[in-house]
Amino acid sequence: MNWPVTDLDTIRRLRVLAAAVPGAVIAETVLDAPFDQVWEVAADLEGELPAYLPDVRSWRITRRDGERLEAYARGYVGLRARFDLVLRPGWCVMRSRFLLGGMAAVADGERTRFAFLGGVHIPAQPAFAPALAAFGRWAAPRVLDRFAERVARRAGHPGSA
Repeated sequence: MNWPVTDLDTIRRLRVLAAAVPGAVIAETVLDAPFDQVWEVAADLEGELPAYLPDVRSWRITRRDGERLEAYARGYVGLRARFDLVLRPGWCVMRSRFLLGGMAAVADGERTRFAFLGGVHIPAQPAFAPALAAFGRWAAPRVLDRFAERVARRAGHPGSA
């Protein structure tokens, strides 16, 4: 028997992941920058992630094993978390005990489609999923705006995105 086969790009895969986590939010944009330029910012987790994620004060990678990484994040109110990550070109998924994050990018000619995922996975989460999703829908576009500013800044065009 021949089963249908499909190849999902990284953004579609991130959408599937978001759909599997109640309350997770995914936001997408198209950036006027080539894939390599966009992913250079996305993959620089220690240097760039605290610049565009407003609740992250520092991010430190503590272990690398190919595309698998471990990192520690510290927030502004003293919260700390250890994350397990998978990082490869166009794809990054980060998971801590309670948090899920992700980024995906796909080249689109001279532009790049980019998506950001945020979610919380806690035992009581289904009860809080609507509130978490509402907050995520408010916050995610702001994260994308800040990310676009970082891409433009790295390209030498401060203030443009």
